[in-house]
Amino acid sequence: MKKVIITGCNGQLGRAVNQIMAGEYEFVNTDVEELNITNIAQVQDFIREIKPYAIINCAAHTAVDACETDVENAYRINAIGPRNLSIAATETKAKLVHISTDYVFDGQGTIPYTEFDQTGPMGVYGASKLAGENFVKDFAQDYFIIRTAWLYGEGKNFVKTMCALAESKETVRVVADQVGTPTSAIELARAIAWLLPTDNYGLYHGTCEGDCSWADFAEEIFRICHLKTNVERIGSDEFKTTASRPAYSVLQNYMLELCNGYRFANWQDALSEYLKEVPQ
Repeated sequence: MKKVIITGCNGQLGRAVNQIMAGEYEFVNTDVEELNITNIAQVQDFIREIKPYAIINCAAHTAVDACETDVENAYRINAIGPRNLSIAATETKAKLVHISTDYVFDGQGTIPYTEFDQTGPMGVYGASKLAGENFVKDFAQDYFIIRTAWLYGEGKNFVKTMCALAESKETVRVVADQVGTPTSAIELARAIAWLLPTDNYGLYHGTCEGDCSWADFAEEIFRICHLKTNVERIGSDEFKTTASRPAYSVLQNYMLELCNGYRFANWQDALSEYLKEVPQ
């Protein structure tokens, strides 16, 4: 059975990949304790020993606000880490799947972003993730870069936060002027499983279909869960954060559709599946 290294195995996507692709590959699951991706020597030694068929990089510094003050660490994990994995993947002829983000764009658009649109990150998180993408392009030979957005799965996420708030509050205040696409980690893992055996290398967008605001997302969570909690719609200016969030963050899975004919589930359907199968 082919060996696949997963970095960030304890995160939402790492767990989803293990679930969806169980039995197809021999997984070598790693988190920072087993493999520090920011250490090039450690990365090379580890990957030389395993000689994997592929590496799926789910590791990232995703605390958007913290990245603004933890700049060096953000770049170590989000940029240098992917560079190191790319170098080692090329050396061992392994495929590399690298996960990126909608935050590489400035969020000022009005129509869904495709893989061919100009990037322009607003903060350190997006800039460090874009640097990681560029390192993968520079140093990896056989790679898939997949940009995703508003990810939720097994672990701490917006869906569980809303469900927890609904237990004690009749009304929750949720931002209504930021638009994106909630994306199930399971749906993203399915797309990775579909792409991995192919030679369709390159840059992809990978999100569920459709779009909504955070407030719409919360209302759909409450509707599916039959909760009577009300959503008070507020503006971003009423919910202060250290890092700016993109106002419009919708990605079009243009390359998946154009080259591969692959489609994600609609975001409402994926959310319904998640809420039925994952204990809240």
